[in-house]
Amino acid sequence: MHITQGQFSFLPPLTDAEIRAQVDYAISKGWAVAIEWTDDPHPRNVYWNMWGAPMFEIRDGAAVVFELQACRKACPNTYIKVNAFDNTRGVESTVMSFIVDRPAMEPGFSLVRQESTGRTIRYTTRPYATETPIGYNNG
Repeated sequence: MHITQGQFSFLPPLTDAEIRAQVDYAISKGWAVAIEWTDDPHPRNVYWNMWGAPMFEIRDGAAVVFELQACRKACPNTYIKVNAFDNTRGVESTVMSFIVDRPAMEPGFSLVRQESTGRTIRYTTRPYATETPIGYNNG
C-alpha cells in the first residue's frame, strides 16, 4: 500500500517519460513548475521542502526531469512531488500535483481515536514515520 495524494495516485509509478509528458503539458499552459520533497507525507503536512526555486518560464520539460533526478540523488528514500502553478489570476494556484518518487518502504499511518465529553469521538492520523524516521537524514 502507498500514500495516495495528488493526481495519478492510484496508478502505477510514472516513468520519467510520463513525468516529462505531464510537465510539458504544464509548460504548454504557461504554468510554473516546482519540485518538493519530504519524509513526512502526512495529509495535513503542506510544508514540503522545496528543491531549488520554482521554474518560471521554462520551455522544455527536460530541465524539470534533470532537477528531479538531482533531487532523487540528494534525497533518497523520501517522497518527491511535482507541482504546477497557474498565476493567471494574480496568485499562485496549484493546478497540478503528483508524487513522482517514494521510499521503498512506506511506513503509513495509524488512526488514533480520542473520546471526549458526551458522546464526542475525535479521530486523527499519526504517521508511523515519526516513531522511527527513515527519510533523508537517516538514509
